Amino acid sequence: MNELARYHESLGARLAPDRIPLDYGDPAAEYRAALSGTILLDRSHEGRILLRGRDRFELVNRMSTNDVAALTQRQGRPTVFTNSNARILFRASCYSLAAGLLLVSEAGQGEALATYLRRNIFFGDDARVDDISAATAHFALHGMGASAAVGDLVPNSGAIAPLACDEVESEFGQLIIARRKSICGDHWILIVPQASAVALHSRLLQCGSRARLLPAGSLTYNCLRIRSGRPAGPELTSAYIPLELGLWDEISFSKGCYTGQEIIARLESRGRLAKILVKLALSSMSPAPAPVFAGDKEVGLLTSSVQSAAGHIFALAVVRLANARPGNILAIGPQRLEARLVDYAGAPPPYVLREQAGA
Repeated sequence: MNELARYHESLGARLAPDRIPLDYGDPAAEYRAALSGTILLDRSHEGRILLRGRDRFELVNRMSTNDVAALTQRQGRPTVFTNSNARILFRASCYSLAAGLLLVSEAGQGEALATYLRRNIFFGDDARVDDISAATAHFALHGMGASAAVGDLVPNSGAIAPLACDEVESEFGQLIIARRKSICGDHWILIVPQASAVALHSRLLQCGSRARLLPAGSLTYNCLRIRSGRPAGPELTSAYIPLELGLWDEISFSKGCYTGQEIIARLESRGRLAKILVKLALSSMSPAPAPVFAGDKEVGLLTSSVQSAAGHIFALAVVRLANARPGNILAIGPQRLEARLVDYAGAPPPYVLREQAGA
């Protein structure tokens, strides 16, 4: 067990096998803090991959959906790596730093993504892929007080735009600070050398006292991400294409060729998306995966579900577009548990919005 894991245990954490805290003994307090204050999470199981060399942007650009080549220093952008059939392989947040192009992967995907990138370096490419996950730690702050807590530590952080990043020389060493998509209030990440991880986490707890900050675990994070409609491991698989998961803002429809582009462009231009990720409110807890029904007809799959510490049951499902109108009542599993369709998860197809506007 490393120093950071022992430190989490000293704060009362229960650790998962990957040494990431599940909770700190009071999940209800963590959940309340996320909604009305601020939470601090250890997300070090999200991979951190640093690409160097002249062709680092082109390597990612030709393999993934977003226009990474257009990034300038301190800018960031999420992107999705797809196969030739436009099915999802990986999702990552990309940040342009002085040291190179940093990719932050989904949880548990860092090593696999680094290997995938290395295998796709062409002869003559000037690109090097370094997995810096073991050498660094990665913390995240969520909530309405997250920006204030970060500002106490890094006074100039207010100048960092949404999805952008910065590098700061600090008492903790080279500190990478970035903003990501919100799942509950503001969302900041801080990446620091592993040797300074405990000191930084401790300082963040001190800085966050005015923002009612609490350390929180991955159980709270999972509840928040399902509540917000953010796809993760159960959804980000080769069973789906990015458009079906509402990741329209992570796709460039104007950049050059990339793996899977032809299919994605065809679906977008023809307006023929068959299914989409939605948020559900369940009457009773139903474990995922489970079939989703409209009447007697199976119309989709429940992909994620969770009961919050406050007793609310949140879920995500991929359902046929024809059954995806907010307010629809569906049924889950063989017991036909009632599920109310709350909203689309992420961005719905633009043509659906146009149809609704004209209704």
